[in-house]
Amino acid sequence: MKELLIATGNQGKMKEFAALFSVLPVRLYSLKDFPDLVPAAEDGETFAANALQKAWNACVATGIPVIADDSGLCVDALQGRPGVHSARYAGPNAGDADNNTKLLEELAGVSLSGRTAAFHCVIALCTPEGEPRTFSGRLCGVILEAAAGGGGFGYDPLFLVPEYGKTLAELPIKVKNRISHRGSAAALLKDYLQRICR
Repeated sequence: MKELLIATGNQGKMKEFAALFSVLPVRLYSLKDFPDLVPAAEDGETFAANALQKAWNACVATGIPVIADDSGLCVDALQGRPGVHSARYAGPNAGDADNNTKLLEELAGVSLSGRTAAFHCVIALCTPEGEPRTFSGRLCGVILEAAAGGGGFGYDPLFLVPEYGKTLAELPIKVKNRISHRGSAAALLKDYLQRICR
């Protein structure tokens, strides 16, 4: 495998994946390199279903190996919401600030002990000649009542990692990549790719 498309237009995700895969002897592409590619519907009911949809759609369109992830935040007090709708929680055109505002509104009045949550990630790998594979990761934490930190993206400024006493947006990128839901799933994928890219 000499080429790999990371099926995302999110530059935050792209930077994380580029850092994680820097040791692999492959050329990385993003969706910006394929502006005519029509995105997948992402109408699955699970993170795995959406990741597989995105990866397979891009693999068929480009003819090169593709990884795609679907990830999101599952909050216990909200019965698992926003879940697969994390990116569009406040509406189809919502940005990070809109989603964070909605989350805080829905958790208003819930004590810190009741604000437990977990980030989940599933990364799918599809190749033109092989069976699709998936790799999963999870990070548990607590949703704060106000944002902290200027790094990361999405819900990172609200997500406290108890072991570090900091939000994901406050942690250095190297630490975040090592402990995050995406980092855990990507580490499993990287181990697999290192075996097949020799």
